[in-house]
Amino acid sequence: MTVMTDSSRSPRPLVLASASPARLGLLKQAGLDPRVVVSGVDEDAISAGSPAELARVLAEAKASAVAAGLSDGEVVVGCDSVLDLDGVALGKPADAEDATARWKSMRGRSGVLRTGHCVIDLATGRRVSATASTTVRFGTPDDAEIAAYVASGEPMHVAGAFTLDGRSAPFVEGIEGDHGNVIGISLPLLRRLFAELDLRITDFWV
Repeated sequence: MTVMTDSSRSPRPLVLASASPARLGLLKQAGLDPRVVVSGVDEDAISAGSPAELARVLAEAKASAVAAGLSDGEVVVGCDSVLDLDGVALGKPADAEDATARWKSMRGRSGVLRTGHCVIDLATGRRVSATASTTVRFGTPDDAEIAAYVASGEPMHVAGAFTLDGRSAPFVEGIEGDHGNVIGISLPLLRRLFAELDLRITDFWV
């Protein structure tokens, strides 16, 4: 099916303050084509009272750091994800041993994937932020499956040491909530945050 667009309209310039290819891929699938600018924020230096708050604060820090170096007309989207397991925020594993231990503790249980979102409109100076939460029910991969997954290297690059759009997908029994949030960005939440800034997500379609 051919999608017709208004060729006379120029989309608002959008910047993604994240190096995540999964986030970029979701935005592109939704008709957006942001420029990627990595924030360089030291995530380990930031703390918060809860995993949900930590995800939001990290997203705000990344968006703010990138916005500081941009021009007035751009809109910046910053995101960060953590897995909330028993109230503990789990980001990317430190090493293969850590990834293995996490999977052995997660299997057969549920956690909540929390993704902080922050949007800054440099044309107005306004900003909004919020956290989306999705419950994830993990399956029961055996030790050999966990070892093979860790050896693939994938869990080292994703929050919680898993993702829905990669090799660990067979190890996830189901979710309750927005699947895009688990992959890296909640498009429905992003639309609502844009609306709070008097923006429409269709303003960014290419």
